[in-house]
Amino acid sequence: MKRATLRHASGLPSVTERAAATADFRPLYRQVKDMLVARIADGRWTPEQAIPNEFELAAELGVSQGTVRKALDEMAGENLLVRYQGRGTFVASHDEARILFQFFKLVPDTGEKVFPESTIVDTTQIKAPRATSDALGLDAGAQVIRIRRLRSLSGRPVISETIMLPATSFAGLVQAPIPNNLYQLYAAKFGVRIARAQERLKAIALSAKQARELGVAELTPALMIDRIAFGLDGRPIEHRISICLTEDAHYLSDLK
Repeated sequence: MKRATLRHASGLPSVTERAAATADFRPLYRQVKDMLVARIADGRWTPEQAIPNEFELAAELGVSQGTVRKALDEMAGENLLVRYQGRGTFVASHDEARILFQFFKLVPDTGEKVFPESTIVDTTQIKAPRATSDALGLDAGAQVIRIRRLRSLSGRPVISETIMLPATSFAGLVQAPIPNNLYQLYAAKFGVRIARAQERLKAIALSAKQARELGVAELTPALMIDRIAFGLDGRPIEHRISICLTEDAHYLSDLK
């Protein structure tokens, strides 16, 4: 017996009909998830907005509630959605609490997670270094916005950070005020939401310049974090190098 499919209220094909037409053999919940993520990426669903319930989405997309639930579960697990008991499901925002939990891993040895304060050193537009053009998939000679800043915990500078962004996606950023919470700025001003990041960690000894910036002796041991952050559509958006002092702090990774 053929499985019946529903159509959108608009008469457009359902998810299952589109999958059959395009020979998309991914699990159905993944196809539903990608469609829902696209609504966040293109601004149809905005941060802190309540989304339709599982029943409404299932009817609209022509799939079971179980399929929708599995898609939403995965989006919640990736911190794209937030569920509130008795209130519903909402699009997550890049507020400080979420950034601290998901993207900032340097924790004081006392154990209390705190959001670092930032001091901007400079913001400028430059030709992308080779490592950055490779990381972001840019053509040779492409322009990037470079942000350099110092980040402090308990009033002490512990991180020297260099952030590179494609100039074509962040026009006007050089002239704009740079807040502490960059990911919120990307989303609010440029419509770019960071979904995930990939990091490489390496132990280094500080150069003379790095040591001066952080107010410590040359060759002091430090941790270098090389991060590529990706948007909702999977494109690399940000290349960030963080040089971290770890005398009184450590990198905390919560493996699940």
